Amino acid sequence: MTLLTPPEKMSTYTFNKHVIKHRFCPTCGIHPFGEGASPSGQETAAINVRCLDGVDVSALKVEHFNGREL
Repeated sequence: MTLLTPPEKMSTYTFNKHVIKHRFCPTCGIHPFGEGASPSGQETAAINVRCLDGVDVSALKVEHFNGREL
């Protein structure tokens, strides 16, 4: 996988406690990934699979999550 736009050139959005950096392409606005740290301090990332070549998103199992019910 090759990141075509370096994170330094992406727009960054944080909210609430400002611990997760949501990265956005400044040209098209897509959200390719987010990065942050778990409560224990371990670095973590979430990658938008729609941005990865060769991934058939229709073949992925979707698990719905209702955060309102927490």
